[in-house]
Amino acid sequence: MSAPGADAHWRGALLLAMGLTAARLVALFVTPLELYPDEAQYWLWSRTLDWGYFSKPPMIAWTIWTTTAIGGNSEAWVRLAAPLYHLGVTLAVFGIGRRLYGPAVGFAACALYALMPGVQISALVIATDAILLFYLSLSLLAYVELPLAHGRRRLLTAAAFGAAVGLAFLSKYAAVYAIIGLALHLAISRQAREVWDWRTAGAALGAFLLILSPNLAWNAAHGFSTVQHTAANAAWGGRKLFNLPELGEFLVSQFGVFGPIPFAVLVGGLVLLSLRKRLTAADLTLLCFCVPPFLIVTTQAFISRANANWSGAGYVAGSILVAAWLMRWRARWWLVGAVASQALLAALFLACVIRPALSETIGAANAFKRAKGWEQTVAAITERAAGEPGLTAVAVDDRFLFNASAYYGRAFFGAVNSPPLKMWVREGHPQNQAEVTDPLTPATGARVLAASLDLIYRDELAQDFTRVGGREIHSVMLDRKRKRRTELFVGEGFAPLPRDPVTGQPPKPKVSAE
Repeated sequence: MSAPGADAHWRGALLLAMGLTAARLVALFVTPLELYPDEAQYWLWSRTLDWGYFSKPPMIAWTIWTTTAIGGNSEAWVRLAAPLYHLGVTLAVFGIGRRLYGPAVGFAACALYALMPGVQISALVIATDAILLFYLSLSLLAYVELPLAHGRRRLLTAAAFGAAVGLAFLSKYAAVYAIIGLALHLAISRQAREVWDWRTAGAALGAFLLILSPNLAWNAAHGFSTVQHTAANAAWGGRKLFNLPELGEFLVSQFGVFGPIPFAVLVGGLVLLSLRKRLTAADLTLLCFCVPPFLIVTTQAFISRANANWSGAGYVAGSILVAAWLMRWRARWWLVGAVASQALLAALFLACVIRPALSETIGAANAFKRAKGWEQTVAAITERAAGEPGLTAVAVDDRFLFNASAYYGRAFFGAVNSPPLKMWVREGHPQNQAEVTDPLTPATGARVLAASLDLIYRDELAQDFTRVGGREIHSVMLDRKRKRRTELFVGEGFAPLPRDPVTGQPPKPKVSAE
């Protein structure tokens, strides 16, 4: 921080990061938007701390346990850590950019990152991405500091790198991109290899294994369920392979997630500088940690499918590269345009979060539909359950509805003598955490209030009971055009029909009744 102008750039970065975080915290506490069902699932996990869960490592549950232990179980406190994690990432981005290129690039990079469209969403939703990026940014910060450290400090910095990567793995297994980036950099850079010796490598590896080993032990004890679920997300089976439309959709989404100007600069700069062989050592370092996520996920999108955020592990290094290149090219107005346009989008998004009706006015209501109407839907279920005598369970046929019911129905299902919340297992084997821990069984299925979300599987659910009656459909308007429907009925004598031994699917219903 002793370089000329560094203090001013640091103050600017700190003010930007703190100001955005303050605005996001205000939005969290005033928004009427409800928990998205995945957020409710993570909250449910946080009620029972463990070293792993069906589909994710444990850090998300530990995080929510911490914030809700402090402030309670309201939506704002469930989500509280998300903007704080991104505050940490923003400051780490400044530190990385300052170390590699100077304080001016560090400030520009943290502005591009903090205002990135994908970050606006991630900072107001409690999910694994914010936590992953926080620890990946710390690992990259330690990595770029490593060549400048000597003696005992170098060993401590290497241990910090290994620890940060280990914590990233406890957040999301996409942390593997840090290992890929390290291996790639060591393979192509002699200077990078010279930094490491057996003691430095031992310190990094030891810290990494110390942190990760409990999760590895948990996975081994649970049949590596989290790893299998992560692999299953690739969806190479059961889908048409090699899809140009999926590839095109993913590439277009990156302009929306990373930002139109920054993503164009990232791709164009990589091609231009590579052809002209004008990449600096700092460029090469960041490219090793930026390119693999984008390249691998792009390939995955072409082979099968890919979500827009799956390339998120490259956001930190990518934002620094874009800032460095724009400043090196003296493309001041492109940088100003990128920051200004993303600031406008960030302000608009915050306004829609605070006042969701605005999203309908601008035609963006669809983006918020999954964070609306769950409390009203669950209230209809619990009110019906309270009026039904002799229930042995309340069962739902969709994991989203299960998670929302667990959160918004926590007062009802947590009361003494209330029927337990159960998940109907549609296929031959569990497909999610609820089906593993709370499956509906004949022992709990004597008299059940069943709830079918959007009536998709209601006939399959109904045929697993010997008697069905008392049907009613409850509807919740999500906006002027969309509504959520839930059918409720009482099922008696739960006796699930045999599932197909090959596909695991239940037999098709013979009769479909509205």
